[in-house]
Amino acid sequence: MEKRSTKARQIYLSITAIIGWFSVVSQFYLILVNRVVPLPETVIRFFSYFTVLTNILVAFCFTILLLKPASAPGAFFSRPKVLTAVTAYITFVCIAYNLLLRHLWKPEGFQFIVDELLHSLIPIASVLYWMIFVPKAGLQWKSTLSWLIYPVVYFLAVLIRGALSGFYPYPFFDVSKFGYFKVLLNDGGLILAFLLLS
Repeated sequence: MEKRSTKARQIYLSITAIIGWFSVVSQFYLILVNRVVPLPETVIRFFSYFTVLTNILVAFCFTILLLKPASAPGAFFSRPKVLTAVTAYITFVCIAYNLLLRHLWKPEGFQFIVDELLHSLIPIASVLYWMIFVPKAGLQWKSTLSWLIYPVVYFLAVLIRGALSGFYPYPFFDVSKFGYFKVLLNDGGLILAFLLLS
């Protein structure tokens, strides 16, 4: 029974990791062929999206758990609180996109497929993995505070780079349009929403 469960877990990790990397690489290809700024700036902008960074995190996590579970990174990503944090991050991507951003554009063709993979399928697959395979007994509420480090650092990095370049990956970060007070309120609301989700 345990061997069957391990095999099922490996298959699940394999499929999700493959889809995850396919989605990220495909999005990178699409942003390159549709770029409106020089190549170096396009690459920087690609890695400026919370969606992209978090999907890379999920794909990397699942790949390590599949191929190197006994390594130091494997031991780290195997910890229930770390897997729960990763799941919370990608779930936040799904919820924020579908509530705040989906109505802002209408992707078509291959872009539509990639968009759904990044914002819907990978988050759902991650939540199902967490529900089925991750032990819950050792999880504690206090862990959620440390999970805020990633989104808070991300928000600060976006604001700093935006001040230097004028580019903001999401409209609710656009200081040139809303000003710092409104943007910081938006950021605070998102952080609070993530904490409640966690």
